[in-house]
Amino acid sequence: MTSLVQRLTWFKQQYDVDVLRDFFITGLQDMGASLSLQDRNGNYICITSLPSRWPLAIGQEPSDESIFGETIAASLKAAKARLSVVGDIISLQIEPGDDTIFEFRCRLIEVGSIGVCFMTVVMDRTEERRRERLLRTLLREVSHRSKNLLAIIQSIASQTARYSGTLDQFLGKFRGRLHALSTSQDLITDSSWRGAYFNDLVEQQLEKYVPELAALVVISGENIMLNPNASLHIGLALHELIVNAVSHGDFLKRREQIQISCDRLIAEDGQGAFIRVRWLEPLGRLEDSSVERDFGRFGSTVLEKVVPAAVNGQVLHRMKEGRLCYELLFPADLHE
Repeated sequence: MTSLVQRLTWFKQQYDVDVLRDFFITGLQDMGASLSLQDRNGNYICITSLPSRWPLAIGQEPSDESIFGETIAASLKAAKARLSVVGDIISLQIEPGDDTIFEFRCRLIEVGSIGVCFMTVVMDRTEERRRERLLRTLLREVSHRSKNLLAIIQSIASQTARYSGTLDQFLGKFRGRLHALSTSQDLITDSSWRGAYFNDLVEQQLEKYVPELAALVVISGENIMLNPNASLHIGLALHELIVNAVSHGDFLKRREQIQISCDRLIAEDGQGAFIRVRWLEPLGRLEDSSVERDFGRFGSTVLEKVVPAAVNGQVLHRMKEGRLCYELLFPADLHE
C-alpha cells in the first residue's frame, strides 16, 4: 500500500487510499477511461469503468476473450508479450468495426504484495479521431479553394494588364475586381463554405457602386444558394456588369431600372435543371457602337468566356431594342 500512496502528489494523512477509491473511479469515468489489472498469467484482478460496448458476462470469470472477443484478445496478448521490464508500455489502436476507435495502453507495473502485473487503460478515441479527420478534410478543402482563388486572381491580373493602357488604369480596375472577389468570398465564408445566395451577391456589388440608387436595380426570381465556385464567378460577372452600367450607361441619368433575375429552369426533355441569371439594362439613346467598343475588352472576356467556362454554362450577351441583355445558363446539379 505504501508504494501506491507514494505515487500520489498529495493527500491528507488521515485518509487511506481505500477511502479515496470512489474518487479515482469517478475520475476515470469522467475521463472516459477504463482501467484493468491482470497478473502475469492474464487473470483479471480488477476492472473499472469498462466501456458499455464490452459488457461483462454475469457469473463468468472475465478474460480478454470473453470481454473483447478473440481478435482483440489476440492483439492484446501479442502486445503484452512484448513487455518485459516494469515500466514498459505499449499502445494499440483498436477499431471494433462500427466506426469507433479505442486506444489500449498496456503497461507492466509492480503492485505491492501482488507483484508484477499488467495494467491496461482503455480510452475511447472516436470523437478525437473524427475531429482530426474533419480537420484534415477542412485543411485540404482550404488548400484546394485557395489554389483556385489564386488562379482566378492570377488570371484577373494578367487580363487586366492586357487591357489597361496605364498603371493607374490597371490598379483601378484590378482593385475593383479583387474587391468583388473578396466580398463574394466573405459571403462564402459566412455560410461555412456552402456558398452564397444570389441576392446577397447582387446587393454587395450595388453597395459599392450605386449605394444611394439601389432602387434603380430590381432583383426578381429565386434567391438561389450558389456553390462557392459559382458564387465567385457570378459575383465577378455582376461586378463587370454594374461597373459598365455606371461607367458607360445612362440608366442613372434617365432613372430607368435595370432588371436582374435568377431562376431555376427545367430542361425541355425533362432531364435535369438549369439556373438562369439574366441582366437587362436599358441603353436609352446611347449608341450601340459606344458599348460595342468594350465588348472586346476584359470585361466582356469575363462575361463571355471566363464565367461561363467556370460554371460549365452558356452565355448570351447582346444589345437589342435599346437594351443590353446578358443571360447565363448553367446546370443546377453541378452548382447548387
